[in-house]
Amino acid sequence: MTSVVIASMLREEGTTGVQTHVQQLRASLAGTGTGVVFLTPFSWARPLTYPVFGPRAVFGRLSGDASVWWYRHWHEVFLRKALRRELGRLGDCVVYAQGPPEARAALRARRGPHQRVVMAVHFKTSQADEWVDTRTSPIKDGGWVYRGIRRTERETITRLDGILYVAAWARDALQSWLPETATVSSAVIGNFTAPLDPEPAPGPIADLVSTGGLDSVKNHTFLLDVLAEAGRLGRKVTLDVYGEGVLRAELEEKTRALGLADQVRWRGFRRDVRQFLPGYKVYVHPAYSEVSPLAIIEAMAAGLPVVAGRVGGITEAYDDGVEGRFWPLDDPASAAGVLLDLLDSEPARRAAAEAARKRFYRDFDSAVVVPRLLGFLQGTAPGTGG
Repeated sequence: MTSVVIASMLREEGTTGVQTHVQQLRASLAGTGTGVVFLTPFSWARPLTYPVFGPRAVFGRLSGDASVWWYRHWHEVFLRKALRRELGRLGDCVVYAQGPPEARAALRARRGPHQRVVMAVHFKTSQADEWVDTRTSPIKDGGWVYRGIRRTERETITRLDGILYVAAWARDALQSWLPETATVSSAVIGNFTAPLDPEPAPGPIADLVSTGGLDSVKNHTFLLDVLAEAGRLGRKVTLDVYGEGVLRAELEEKTRALGLADQVRWRGFRRDVRQFLPGYKVYVHPAYSEVSPLAIIEAMAAGLPVVAGRVGGITEAYDDGVEGRFWPLDDPASAAGVLLDLLDSEPARRAAAEAARKRFYRDFDSAVVVPRLLGFLQGTAPGTGG
């Protein structure tokens, strides 16, 4: 089999969707006979990374644009050097790039067309828009770094051997501003995970559970507003949130202000969170922007019905009234009604839970998805376009 070189700007360990995607892929490919190499900017001249990457912290206090440019430029330089060294040792292979900077580094480093470059689209529309929305070191909408990122995407993506979209929504969003990408061979293959270990489920922990970084996009304040509305209806619903982030102190303060301190627990980041999921009744997801929600997939693997907003790739993960419910993200009172209707009808909740588990094994089990993904990466399974 053709070797797979995974290229990422991010370290392997971490909580982002990209990191989880890579971790799940590497675990799934272990023992299949497929050679897998994982490269990051830290794979080349590691002692130099600290003095070169470090100044970004200074720039961040002065200019978000300068900070982001420094980060992207130097991380791509180091990744390209790591790729050039590794690809010089390999013959036929595929570089699975986790974004446009990684893809450009791979295109510049490869030794010829026998080394394919396929990029995953985890982002929404453009990475430039994501940097505008970030709370730490945001860039100026339409500014010089914003324009540079979009120019890089336009010049890079149209030269790829393939594009792997983790959701049809991501494909449509990218093609809405960069229609030329429709000519590149592509496939829509969603995120995946392995089934839960066959261990006994823990006893009842709380009514609801949610996982994800504590940032503005994940919208945890909405969850607190929904619980407050449920309280006004006479229902005291309990919630555990797993994750860390810059908004933790702010969210804990709002929890106290709403009188929810005895209902909500901020449990922080845990690597073993999946093993706790079967101890809850419903998985709730308040994010207002998602491409391919691994947290929801993991909840379905645990047999939990899902309640989330009808946004982005979430609409491709489950169907309203079957594996879960969709709630309005702009109306906490109505959302509380949707949630309580499911919580207060045990037959409906159990039916959604069973449907969620079946949907997971059909659409998101790594044993089903990874062979398709590997076939597209290696060029043995044709894509559309191109």
